[in-house]
Amino acid sequence: MRHALAIAFLALITPAPALAAGQVAPRCHAEVPCALGDRSYHVKEPDGWDGKTPLPVLLHFHGWMRQGTLIVKHGRISGATRRRGVLLLAPNGQGKTWDFWTDRTDDVDFAAAVIEDAAKRYPIDRSRIYVSGYSYGSAMAWRYACENGDGVAALLAVSGTLRQSETCAQAPQEVRHVHGTSDTVMDFPFGPNGETTWPVRLWRGRMGCAGPGERLGKWSVTDHDTFARTTWDCDDGRIVLDVHSRGHFIPRGWIARQLDEMLDLPPSYP
Repeated sequence: MRHALAIAFLALITPAPALAAGQVAPRCHAEVPCALGDRSYHVKEPDGWDGKTPLPVLLHFHGWMRQGTLIVKHGRISGATRRRGVLLLAPNGQGKTWDFWTDRTDDVDFAAAVIEDAAKRYPIDRSRIYVSGYSYGSAMAWRYACENGDGVAALLAVSGTLRQSETCAQAPQEVRHVHGTSDTVMDFPFGPNGETTWPVRLWRGRMGCAGPGERLGKWSVTDHDTFARTTWDCDDGRIVLDVHSRGHFIPRGWIARQLDEMLDLPPSYP
């Protein structure tokens, strides 16, 4: 249903071409935005792409008061996708923010339309569409997965959630969330008695996860951050939660490592 709505939304907001005869439209890529009606997004191709192989997609929502221009240059985001054969899509939020507070938001349909527009420009692998975000963008990624998750292979969320009492119409196949217990910007959502698996309570209920999960112990990508990982193999998908002791930021190598694991690539950094 959301796919059909996105196509309808795309048709409504895409204006007719206004180019003179023989004029070639500028190619949108990296810091040159792709226009989508009165809105826009940024795209970054992976290194060494042959121009025809279908591409996995990472749709990443920027943080508050940011734009997609930052995302396509960000070493911990674009640096991860371009080395792993992943097409990066970075939509621009209106007013440099996102409306994720309720399900009555146009941003979900806009983001779905971004994917459809990118599919006109690139051969995308629809079985490997990953949705990501940081801070407010992470909450927006949660909202997108909540409302339009049936076509999402995985949610990769960094330091931002929805209320755990939300009811989600849909869910992704997999959820991977990282959060710091010292985060005071998008506060770490501790559960009763300081329970640290509470940040994914919503998805555990929605995806039919039983039990406390499997605690896999400490792991790290670099010397800067160490994570405590808990996983759940659920009736309707899989959840991975990485918890660290620091604050509000994108941990070095975290997005890259998730892509390595999901794409069956040898773990590497960056």
